[in-house]
Amino acid sequence: MPWGSPQMYHLPSVWSKRRRTHLPGAGRIEILAASRKFRFGDVPAQSPLEEETPNMTNPLVELQQYGQSPWYDTISRGMITSGEIARLIEEDGLRGMTSNPAIFEKAIAGSRDYANTLGQLAATGRSPIEIYEAIAIQDIQWTADVLSTVYESTEGRDGYISLEVSPHLAHDTQGTIDEALRLAAEVGRPNLMVKVPGTAAGLPAIEHLIGEGLNVNITLLFSVENYIEVSIAYMAGLERLASRGGNLGEIASVASFFVSRIDAMVDNLIEKRLGEVKSAAERLALRSLRGRVAIANAKLAYSHYRELVASERWQKLAAGGAQTQRLLWASTSTKNPGYRDVLYVEQLIGADTVNTMPEATLIAFRDHGLLAATLEDRVEEAEDIMSGLGELGISMKDVTDKLQKDAVRLFVEPFDKLLSTIEAQCEAVPRRA
Repeated sequence: MPWGSPQMYHLPSVWSKRRRTHLPGAGRIEILAASRKFRFGDVPAQSPLEEETPNMTNPLVELQQYGQSPWYDTISRGMITSGEIARLIEEDGLRGMTSNPAIFEKAIAGSRDYANTLGQLAATGRSPIEIYEAIAIQDIQWTADVLSTVYESTEGRDGYISLEVSPHLAHDTQGTIDEALRLAAEVGRPNLMVKVPGTAAGLPAIEHLIGEGLNVNITLLFSVENYIEVSIAYMAGLERLASRGGNLGEIASVASFFVSRIDAMVDNLIEKRLGEVKSAAERLALRSLRGRVAIANAKLAYSHYRELVASERWQKLAAGGAQTQRLLWASTSTKNPGYRDVLYVEQLIGADTVNTMPEATLIAFRDHGLLAATLEDRVEEAEDIMSGLGELGISMKDVTDKLQKDAVRLFVEPFDKLLSTIEAQCEAVPRRA
């Protein structure tokens, strides 16, 4: 039975579909505006969420009944040594974790958990980057060991921890390949995913690393087109691995598709456009798109995933034991306080996916998350939303290109800040003779 099939997760075989209305220009947009009379993130009329009975158990655990794995977008030494990760696995059904340079900067510079380790490493005369890597690798190893029970029980489907290559390598193909291979060897855990950005330089690196038998988390994906490029690189890498006699079933990959940052930028552009347009109909249409574009964009990416796994090329790989490259919803915290705090979890629940949540979002969903297979609901409406955005003068390509560029910078800055912090602390430690 293929990964992600409705039968595998005991999902209903039929989801309701809204009849698509083909209207040119503003006419279609006005219908969308008229349909949006509820608070952003609230449950719309006719939504399957409304048909669900109240959930008296843990929504994080129940997500797995819909084929979605909850991962945690954080890491710290305190979480590992206190037993918090083990508790999350046991009580909340945690299935994996992700990290990035900003998370490590917060963990190392923002706590005393690493003070002794920093001092010991600084005394050896290591450079700041060597000290960072030693700390990060140890945390990743320990976390991988805790998650190994999940890795084993799911036969390698879940139980992963991600470690990102240096953000300075985002535009360096060979540098990314070399560092990913080195980090994977130094961590030495089968449930490691090396994190590589889906930039133009990252794509050939992804194919090469998959072909070398590494698990890869492709990050910083904002556009559907970029996701398609990544999925092709994954298949090409698997084909390369198969040609070398490698075991396709041992390789896992996720495509980390960023969500809330889309709405944050698009909503700002909508506000700007509202000051420029003269038509009342256009203003109404613009307002109707606030808080809706990110979810629509993600739903269209998932539609392409469904097409991909049905393709002849993928079916040949699946016959050889290959696992599907799951879409992982990233950046799922709600940036706008006017939106429901679990908006980017509830509206993206579907088979064969992952949602990696920061702490606040994970706690909120555990407390009051609603469960339903929403990811394949209202897909035609999502298409209309994306078309309407362009018709109203906002280019999705410009949005996603800028977001990826900004995201690289937003990881470089905390990474460099962390290295500076480590350097300052090292200068205060006597060196060994």
